Amino acid sequence: MTGIFSSALLSFAGLAGLSTAYAAGPGPQACVKCHEEQVDYYGKSVHGQKGNLRGPANAGECSTCHGDATEHVKAGGGRGVGGVKNPGSKLMADDDRNATCLGCHAGGSKRTHWDGSTHQTRGTTCTSCHTMHSKDRVLTKLTQPQVCFTCHKQQRVEINRMFRHPILEGKVACSDCHNPHGSIGRALMKRDSVVDTCFQCHAEKRGPFVHSHEPVNEDCSICHNPHGTVADSMLKLRPPFLCHQCHTPHGPVIAQVRGQPGQSANITGKSGVNVTQGRGCLNCHTQIHGTNNPSATHPTPQFFFR
Repeated sequence: MTGIFSSALLSFAGLAGLSTAYAAGPGPQACVKCHEEQVDYYGKSVHGQKGNLRGPANAGECSTCHGDATEHVKAGGGRGVGGVKNPGSKLMADDDRNATCLGCHAGGSKRTHWDGSTHQTRGTTCTSCHTMHSKDRVLTKLTQPQVCFTCHKQQRVEINRMFRHPILEGKVACSDCHNPHGSIGRALMKRDSVVDTCFQCHAEKRGPFVHSHEPVNEDCSICHNPHGTVADSMLKLRPPFLCHQCHTPHGPVIAQVRGQPGQSANITGKSGVNVTQGRGCLNCHTQIHGTNNPSATHPTPQFFFR
């Protein structure tokens, strides 16, 4: 027990030292005279909470991010006067803005793939998405998408379509699938591939199946648009038009039923059946993601019938 208390005391002593090291220049008491609104927001934010032992409230207050404002105050204020810095300003170099935040937020694995990521190479900075003084909207599922839609306008349109993930209701957020700080997957996917990302929630579609539909293993977005569509199940197109992008319209069976032997796609290279007929592919091919039906119970299980 003695060892535990000793460790705790050392930790608090270290925090006290950190506060002393960063406490340079005037604090909120001086800043509030001109920046009342910002100081008010700051006091209500995570950064301004005294209970957050790692935050600026315990390690230098305003000067932690804005630098020593002694000369700024002496000069009576003014934008950029006295050497103060504003990480939220686009006038500040991207690397300098990020360096200010990373002075405290450098730990963890979320930013492992930041360098070279899409956001990094396009000049996105911490303050492009995060707010310092007020409540950070990206940390709440209901408000996070609105931050992302500032740049991703096509996705804003798509999530308002009839068939979509419940993003507007705050049940799904962009960061459930994407890591905005970078990843090794395409489109900043949290997992290595699209399918691995989708299978985090849709595990029942993963299989393995005795007979698998190739897109299930390759890329869910071959058939689906995860942001929203006008077709059921977030399909890019409704059947049969989606299916016909890969599968030649039916020949052998339907042609024979309609009295057209020899007119199948297998023989002629094109279907003898009007593609507007028999629109419901899924009426027969119900197990479209894959099936475990053995050949003994159905002559063509590879076609994902019931």
